[in-house]
Amino acid sequence: MTRSARRTRRTGRMLQVAGVGAAALLALSACSSGSDSSAKSDKLSGTVTVFAAASLKESFTTLGKDFETAHPGTKVTFNFGGSDTLAASITGGAPADVFAAASPKTMAIVTDKSDAVGTPATFVRNQLEIATLPGNPDKVASLKDLTKSGLKVVLCDKTVPCGAAAQKALAASSLKLTPVSYEQDVKSALTKVELKEADAAVVYKTDVNAAGDKVEGVEFPESAKAINDYPIALLKDAPNAAAAKEFIALVRSPEGQKVLTAAGFLQP
Repeated sequence: MTRSARRTRRTGRMLQVAGVGAAALLALSACSSGSDSSAKSDKLSGTVTVFAAASLKESFTTLGKDFETAHPGTKVTFNFGGSDTLAASITGGAPADVFAAASPKTMAIVTDKSDAVGTPATFVRNQLEIATLPGNPDKVASLKDLTKSGLKVVLCDKTVPCGAAAQKALAASSLKLTPVSYEQDVKSALTKVELKEADAAVVYKTDVNAAGDKVEGVEFPESAKAINDYPIALLKDAPNAAAAKEFIALVRSPEGQKVLTAAGFLQP
């Protein structure tokens, strides 16, 4: 073979190798582009609708803002209220992604209708406390003191978790109490004291903490026998299931637990 022929053959091989390299680069580029596309499609967006017990208002509002900051393009909206009312709305077809209840009993309203995905997880617990007027002018020091004649006491409705827990605590003490009103959620009961429409209310420690100097809290030992577990669940027809799962993960994460315990909730 002549020198010229060898040069021509070598040049052909070089061009062939270059062609293979170019093809590989094109394939890698396409693959990389596909990965980027997939990552973008996995990015969370849209609204997450959370139905949550009224006692979670302050801590969940904080967690909602944290979630939006961590996931630009998302928005967390809340419907806070009595757990039994929220559960009835969900089973009635109200669109929501997440349900956080103040008791397993109210969560069961949803799970019994197969409106939740998987098994609800307990993420915090809550304990009762007596909320009195600032300075505790009526000198309320125990659950029994709430039975004093002339004292205006407010309780949550018996169907609401805070009301059911209060009844359990009263039963543990063999006490009977007739309140001036039964409220549909714990915030409504607390507001009665804040507005001085009642002298005292049996609410959660977290609500007393949230009220600051608007009320004064009085602990009572019977509350240890009526601690509520709070379960959270993804709902079956969640419009934004992907983001909802991530919100639940935040609630159960160390970061989420830090926010909840700072509000006065107990570890699950």
